[in-house]
Amino acid sequence: MSEKSQKQKELASLWKNIKPLRQAIDKLPIFKTSVTFGDIFQINIEHIDTKYESQIKDTALLLRSWRKGPFKIGDLFIDAEWKSFIKYNLLRPHFDLKGKKIADVGCNNGYYLFKMLEEKPKKLVGFDPVPLFWCQFDFINHFAKTDILYELLGIEDLLGYEEKFDVIFCLGVLYHRSDPIGCLKSLFSALEKDGELFLDTFMIEGDEDMALCPKGSYSKISNVYFIPTISALKNWCERAGFSKFEVLAKRPTDTTEQRKTEWILGQSLEDFLDPDDNSKTLEGYPSPKRVYVKVKK
Repeated sequence: MSEKSQKQKELASLWKNIKPLRQAIDKLPIFKTSVTFGDIFQINIEHIDTKYESQIKDTALLLRSWRKGPFKIGDLFIDAEWKSFIKYNLLRPHFDLKGKKIADVGCNNGYYLFKMLEEKPKKLVGFDPVPLFWCQFDFINHFAKTDILYELLGIEDLLGYEEKFDVIFCLGVLYHRSDPIGCLKSLFSALEKDGELFLDTFMIEGDEDMALCPKGSYSKISNVYFIPTISALKNWCERAGFSKFEVLAKRPTDTTEQRKTEWILGQSLEDFLDPDDNSKTLEGYPSPKRVYVKVKK
């Protein structure tokens, strides 16, 4: 673990909204467990007492909102806002992770990293600066007992990071950054020679080299800055140094993939779209559509 990440974790553990989460995780008993891979990342627990089932559920509820998933711990089903296996299954035919060093930048609670264990990589490292997501990861990993490394760091920290990776995933991050080309350069710098980047981001249709710059918010998300056409995204990647830009898929985001469940607090996709015309956001922009690409260094 990097020294900066360790310091970030020590500091975050003292925050008044994070400290009780860390305490709840620390109080969890140790169980004998095994993992089953599938659309649900499932942890099987041997010989669990009813009182511990309640403790596990109470801790999981304390850790809301669960954005990525789903997970199952014993009989407890964490039905996250996103059915993240839809994205994973879309990308799965296009990557080979066996024996490679893998990074997931903007990894949230680590759902994709846990799934990638099945691919037998050499090393898995997650990057995300949000302390709540780190707590969710540690909660799951308490039972899964993996050697995944979780760095409480952001995309900007890749430039000085101590290690380079064979494959990087950066899913649903780029549109949150006010300098997308600078972010792509950071990702480029973190790859080994001939390394691959899997990227997904919001897109708009069109043949021109242009991007939508929402005023105020997009789909009620305040930190969305640039939504490019595929042509503009290709230009960004080339300016950052990447080659062999390949579009893997593009698809609209809908409520089969993202929706409100008891495991999140607040609103979800159905609240972000025009109720009279779901082809538009509440702000009047085209509704969310994502493009999935693979680029090489």
